Amino acid sequence: MNEVRPAVNFGERRDGTAIEILLLHYTGMNGALAALDWLCCEESGVSCHYFIDEEGHITQLVGEEKRAHHAGAGFWDGRDDINSRSIGIEIVNDGHPGGLPPFPQAQMDSVLRLSKDIIARHSIEAHLVLAHSDTAPSRKQDPGEKFDWAWLAERGVGHFVIPSPIVSGRYFQQGDKGLPVEALQLMLTQYGYGVPVNGTFDDATRMVVTAFQRHFRQEKVDGVADMSTIDTLHRLLKAIP
Repeated sequence: MNEVRPAVNFGERRDGTAIEILLLHYTGMNGALAALDWLCCEESGVSCHYFIDEEGHITQLVGEEKRAHHAGAGFWDGRDDINSRSIGIEIVNDGHPGGLPPFPQAQMDSVLRLSKDIIARHSIEAHLVLAHSDTAPSRKQDPGEKFDWAWLAERGVGHFVIPSPIVSGRYFQQGDKGLPVEALQLMLTQYGYGVPVNGTFDDATRMVVTAFQRHFRQEKVDGVADMSTIDTLHRLLKAIP
């Protein structure tokens, strides 16, 4: 059974908007109690549906039928108002400001169990189990490159392929221009990312590539589209049913 601690910052989902995204976050604060207090107080302006501490205890803050304030401004696959379209899980972790500590196994076990339950009840597709950084790459880094997406995918949560090995060869980085950059941007938009398709590897493209690497190619997160990054993206697109 989940514990319940009601949050105050929530509202109604947009009329006609179905729940289709499961969005995973880290709290990015020092300690579970402070994070839970923040998510439940009016002053913060934020909330989430579920909160999982380091020991794997699950607390529900907002009912799934309601629109929790967890995603902020974001975009995925042509859709805005991510809050209306998603269920949000906050996972206790100090995050990048705290050195991005590992996620304990008990916590990951609870993430798996809760995610599978949500996915089954709402028929959420594997490629719509997302990181907060996927939907808001210019603002967010969570849950970060140490979050074990591969482990979850092996157990039926999320969309993942084994990343292509990092090798030397051609790459694209900020400032590059041309049709190959445009092709990369088009592939990123086909997967769902919000990036301009303009043939210029601009700052927005760099941030999206960085977000992609945090989720799908965690060995090296540098915002440079090397062959490993591009091939991993290509294979992910082919693997979408």
